[in-house]
Parts: sequence; C-alpha cells; structure tokens
Amino acid sequence: MKKKKRSPRILVVTPEITSLPPGMGNMADRLRAKAGGLADVSASLVGALFRQGADVHVALPHYRRMFHVDLGNMVSAEVRAYMMHFNNSSRIHLAEDRIFYYRDSVYSNYAQDGFKQAVAFQREVLNNIIPAVKPDLIHCNDWMTGLIPGAARRMGIPCLFTIHNIHTYKVTLESIEDRGLDTAPFWRNLYYERPPVNYEETRSTNPVDLLTSGIFGAHFINTVSPTFLKEIVDGCHDFIEPHIRSEIAAKYHAGCAGGILNSPDESENPETDAALVARYTPENHLTGKRANKIAFQERTGLIVDQHAPLFFWPNRLDPVQKGCQLLAEIMYDVIHRYYDRNLQIAIVANGAHQKVFRDIVAFHDFYDRVTVCDFDENLSHLAYAASDFVLMPSRFEPCGLPQMISQYYGSLPVVRDTGGLHDTVEHFDFDRKTGNGFVFRDYDANGLRWAIDEAMRFHALPEEVRQEAVARVMREAKLRFNHDVTAQHYIDIYESMLERPLL
Repeated sequence: MKKKKRSPRILVVTPEITSLPPGMGNMADRLRAKAGGLADVSASLVGALFRQGADVHVALPHYRRMFHVDLGNMVSAEVRAYMMHFNNSSRIHLAEDRIFYYRDSVYSNYAQDGFKQAVAFQREVLNNIIPAVKPDLIHCNDWMTGLIPGAARRMGIPCLFTIHNIHTYKVTLESIEDRGLDTAPFWRNLYYERPPVNYEETRSTNPVDLLTSGIFGAHFINTVSPTFLKEIVDGCHDFIEPHIRSEIAAKYHAGCAGGILNSPDESENPETDAALVARYTPENHLTGKRANKIAFQERTGLIVDQHAPLFFWPNRLDPVQKGCQLLAEIMYDVIHRYYDRNLQIAIVANGAHQKVFRDIVAFHDFYDRVTVCDFDENLSHLAYAASDFVLMPSRFEPCGLPQMISQYYGSLPVVRDTGGLHDTVEHFDFDRKTGNGFVFRDYDANGLRWAIDEAMRFHALPEEVRQEAVARVMREAKLRFNHDVTAQHYIDIYESMLERPLL
C-alpha cells in the first residue's frame, strides 16, 4: 500500500494574535494579545489554514496575564504538567520568558523594552520551538521576528517574511547575544548599518537592522497589498528608508516578492454583529441600516433623519498617514454645501487631530451635524451599519481594512487611490453598474471634496437604484475579501517556495 505523503508543516511566528480555533490546542480560544491588525491577520490566517487541513503551527510569546493564566497558585509539579500538556499536545507553541508573563499589552512605550521582548521571543523560537516543531517552512511577521529568516536560511528551511508595517529597530550583535541568542552561526545572513568586515569587528560596533534583516534573510517576502509593494519599489514614498526600499526592490526584481491583501475579521458581519440594533443581509439592508442610523444619531446627538447622508471616519486621526487634515480643511464647506440635505459626519477615532475637529465643531456649532467620539469598538461597529459612506483619504495605505469592512456593512468607501485602497476600491460607474466606492487621485483637499461630491451624487439617485447597488457591493465584498481567499494566496506562496531549490 502506497504511503500517503504528509502535508508540509508550516510554523507561523507572530508577536501578537487573537483567539484561534479550538482544534489548534488547549486554551486556543483564550490566546488574545492584540496591539493592531497583525493580531487579527495572524489569527485569521492560521485559522483558515487549519480549516483547510494544513499542518499549521503557531509560535507566540506566552503573555500569561493577557492569556489569563495564573500559575501562581499551582505547585511546581502542576506547573510542569501544565506546560508539558500545553506545548506537547498542541499546535500552539509559547515562547517562555519572564519579560512576557506580567504584561498588560503587547508593546510598551520604551524602545529598550521592545528590543528585549523581540530577542527573548526569537531566542525561544530558534532554540526550542523550531527544533521541537521541525517545520518545512517558517512564516515570520514584522521586525520582532527579523532575525529568524537569516537563521532559517542557515538551517536550510524556506522562510517567508511578511511586512505589515515599515517599522524597524537597530541593535548590535553583542546586545543580542547578551540576551542569550547566539548569532555567530548566521551573522552573515543579517543586514547591518554598514558592510561588515568580519564577525568580531561587527559584533559591538555595527548595528543590525531587524526589519531589513528579515527582508534580506528571507527566501520570499510579501507586503499586505500588491500596489503598496509596487509603490515601494518605484520609490513613491519618501518616508521609507532607502536601504529598506532597495532590499525590497531586490527581492521584487528577483521574483521573490508579492502582495497579499489582508481580510476583515469574521466578527465584522452585519448578519451577526451584536453591537447593532438591527442585523441585516444584502437583501434587507435598507431597513436594517435605517434602524441603525437612527440609533446612532440618537446616541451621538446628530439630527435624527433616516434619509440623511452619513459619512463615517473609522481610522486613527493621524495627519501623517490618514489624511484627516484634508477633511478638516473642507468640513465647513461640505456641511454648508449640503446643509439642506442634512449631511452628517461621524468621527469615532482617537489621535492627534481629534482636538482640531472638536474645535471646528465648537466654533461653527455643528454639534447636530458632526460628532467626534473617542474610539469605542461597539460604537464603531454601529457606525459602519449606520453610515452610507466611509472616509479614507490616506496619503499611503499598506493595506487598510475599513474600506473592506465598510462594504460588508453596505457603507461605500470614499478613498484616495493608493496602496491597498487601490486594490480594493473601484470608482462607481453609474451607467454600467460597476464599482464599489469613490476614488480620487491627488492627495489634497480638493480631491477629497470631489469624491464626496461624487458620493452625494450617488446618494441623490432613486432609492431602488441605490438599494440594488449597495446589495451588489455587499455580496461581492464577502466573496472577494475573506480569510479563505487570503489563506489560499499564502498557500500558493508556500507551495511555490517548497518547490524551488534553496539558494
């Protein structure tokens, strides 16, 4: 009888994650350590791979406090039994170090603390988890895993490195080794501030760039949208350091780089969302969205009008990336241009620019037309369901999720043509009945004003025309933007990597 070929074993290495499928191992549903979108993406990818039957394992720090594990009341034998059961009967592998145990959040505000976490995590992955799992392929995420690709190359294990954020950290080999991770076997596979002469000369005087090392050492890299990758390669973003761009470009031109869109969390679903006052489907979205709009207006002090066009701002108020200053510049004009139609703007977000919006509202007494609220997850969900449009005039966007989430909820995105927004939003063609949002190209206030005007032109169409278009967008979004689609793209990369010879 022919022996069945086993599936390749994939080890996903991530510093943050949300809950995983119960079949992954003991306590899988309690492992929640989230700082940003990487946690959702990691959990959804691992979960989708697991559902599709992949032999997938995940390595992450053991944040005992965040995982609600209290070992303090156990005797030492119980602790050993617990740890043995957890790590030996599970696809989940926890990196053990005291620096993780008592944390309330994934990252702190102290750079040195972040470095210590990163090295402790990677030390445990390289010294203990990889030897135990014996993966056929390793998938690393962001700078906190940037040393592993170089070590994996030394071990002859294919490694994928995913860039979620263009953030990095620089530290010497000496500092890394002082934390218990021996870099001598793979030091040549790391990226330094300047070309190294030899190990001893480099060890204490030539810092390692962790993000760039991940890019340099990996066999394949990906960003979280195809267009953002191309923008980096083409030099469209001056905030990206030249050496990071050059290493990404080198991988791209060698055929070892791609872009894979993230997908919204599965909880972002108007059919099941507990934060809504009325749940709905594409078929009955009109009545459902109106009920949620009235509830949102009553809760936030806006004019209660189920027909009022409502624009929702879902992103942090960051003027460097998100373009909130563009909205601030035209807010007075937009409100007055559509005053008779009760145009409303809802901002449910924190950030540096929040005070600017509060001052505009106070100065013009716009309290019944514009609401500015601190971020609250339930209120944000309600705003997606209540709104007609979502505003994302980003300067750059590695991927973006709100423009996809909004389509799930039947709220049409108003976006700038960049990065992941380009890959997920096409401008409406009213005659051909195509498109799913409103797209402007030039990063300025006039561009955003034009796109809002286009959205208002759509809002003025007959109700049955809008209803049909929104229902189409909702149905198409669920087919285009979901974790199984994302997971399949990663599986395709894994298969390609496993087939090609290692260099």
